[in-house]
Amino acid sequence: MSKIESVHQETRVFPPAEAFVKQANVSGMAAYQALCDEAGRDFEGFWARLARENLLWSTPFTKTLDESGAPFYKWFHDGELNASYNCLDRHLESQPDKVAIIFEADDGTVTRVTYRELYHRVCQFANGLKSLGIRKGERVLVYMPMSIEAVVAMQSCARIGATHSVVFGGFSAKSLQERIIDAGAVAVICADGQFRGGKEIPLKPAVDEALAMGGCGSIRDVVVYRRSGSPVAMNAPRDKWWQDVVKGQPQDCEPTWVNAEHPLFILYTSGSTGKPKGVQHSTGGYLLHAMLTMNWTFDHKPTDVFWCTADVGWVTGHTYIAYGPLAVGATEIVFEGVPTYPDAGRFWKMIQDHKVSVFYTAPTAIRSLIKAGGDLPKKYDLSSLRILGTVGEPINPEAWMWYYRTVGGSRCPVVDTFWQTETGGHMITPLPGATPLVPGSCTLPLPGIMAAIVDETGHELPNGQGGILVVKRPWPSMIRTIWGDPERFRKSYYPEELGGKLYLAGDGSIRDKDTGYFTIMGRIDDVLNVSGHRMGTMEIESALVANTKLVAEAAVVGRPDDLTGEAVVAFVVLKGPRPTGDAARALAKELRDWVGKEIGPIAKPKEIRFGDNLPKTRSGKIMRRLLRVLARGEEITQDVSTLENPAILEQLKQPL
Repeated sequence: MSKIESVHQETRVFPPAEAFVKQANVSGMAAYQALCDEAGRDFEGFWARLARENLLWSTPFTKTLDESGAPFYKWFHDGELNASYNCLDRHLESQPDKVAIIFEADDGTVTRVTYRELYHRVCQFANGLKSLGIRKGERVLVYMPMSIEAVVAMQSCARIGATHSVVFGGFSAKSLQERIIDAGAVAVICADGQFRGGKEIPLKPAVDEALAMGGCGSIRDVVVYRRSGSPVAMNAPRDKWWQDVVKGQPQDCEPTWVNAEHPLFILYTSGSTGKPKGVQHSTGGYLLHAMLTMNWTFDHKPTDVFWCTADVGWVTGHTYIAYGPLAVGATEIVFEGVPTYPDAGRFWKMIQDHKVSVFYTAPTAIRSLIKAGGDLPKKYDLSSLRILGTVGEPINPEAWMWYYRTVGGSRCPVVDTFWQTETGGHMITPLPGATPLVPGSCTLPLPGIMAAIVDETGHELPNGQGGILVVKRPWPSMIRTIWGDPERFRKSYYPEELGGKLYLAGDGSIRDKDTGYFTIMGRIDDVLNVSGHRMGTMEIESALVANTKLVAEAAVVGRPDDLTGEAVVAFVVLKGPRPTGDAARALAKELRDWVGKEIGPIAKPKEIRFGDNLPKTRSGKIMRRLLRVLARGEEITQDVSTLENPAILEQLKQPL
């Protein structure tokens, strides 16, 4: 593989403040290096120590890692534990009255629950599920709004050893039906509806529609939480109200002890073609990594108020809402609404009101908030913040700088976390009290994570050469298999072309020649080859967004070109109104020249297309596959029914 060239060199470095280093859980680079060295010297011993120190086991494990069935690795396999016990029971003596969850509803209503109250809620609902005949190993589909009850539903499944599969509340009936069939789910836990941005969105009708499509004969029960209060059809005896299921149930529930490898959940990845891909995670290894990353990446302190803005329908909401914060005994925020309702100051007001200290959100949200009011954060008291985090996609340097300066007041480290649904938790990320920060770089792997960059044959490349990101050794929170399809798991993540022993992350990346820092350059198929130069699309996007005067958001794809092999096509959302005619042509020229100046003439987009916004999935990721189709001028065959604004497709067809 010819190397991916990085033509933009980021020179800004922000070392952690001395005062922060002193109090950090991983204090300074020497402490980080000591952990890496321990993992390098005694890989299994390192993970065994951490698993014994962090998790509560009902049966201790004696074997750390079993590689006999590689790539189907097993961790702590002869140990037994329970995820809910590790999140709730462990705090009942030490801090029963500490607030576990601060829930803020779409309309601003705030509800607080303590660890003791959450424990009772989970136990009652777990007993209710048991009374329906739900048993260890059975799968339960969860289709809930962001709420305390969503966390209760997940924790209750974990408590009785049932495997949950959460489906994001914005997915369609068809998506639900596919996932029910694939998982062989025996029950659905849902709500009548949810509130987002002042609007009521029904949920139960989608469940009815999914079950009516056929093939869902495995479903015995549907439990409905009353959230919106709107009338819904209840199909007796299948459908039951949540309050009836918990009525009269005891407030304690003995946890079901499960093997460390027992599937805690299946989470279907969005955006893949064909049959949904059920990523299966274990109980022990997954929970360990959720705890470690709370302590390492977010430097968890007992006084923190932690807020991850993700939805529980995504892996981020699993690891950093439903499990990680509770396992370390944190106080966390669960938010039902959207960042722009009732206005674009909602996030900043909530940080001020709840004195949030650790804030974790997506670059897409950051960029949209810059567009909605770049100076708005200054109107709020954000002095409680001490750490900022980003997740979901690489963050471009200019958005990083705005986040660091305007939101964090240039005093909060920004942890730019690289990980995936499949990895279970953070893989490459700065540690806030150790790692000097570079905007746009996720910096260094966590201790015990053996990341590397290889060429197309699996050979490791030297620093400074871009290639394919892989992980050389298994780690406890990794995907175990694709539910019901082990062969697809092997082909997708341990391909023979790389030797069958390397985990393929599917991203292009480069390591800095001097520091070894990783920069993610977009998915492998988002690497462009223009006139023999390989460039990551992320780099050109970052250059466009760096024009903070004009550009709010940009996405770059390639299309075949007779002259250069591949041409750069940029889809741009401006901060001002969308131009047409001569004004559009003049702006397109200005932006081309800008990219030429930022990166070099080779990176200049051949085409620039303006739209009011970009097409995104329901989780906020840009639909790059669709953009590639538009760039090539092909007919759109993928489902675009979920687009908020279908009119943009016509706008984005117009090249300049």
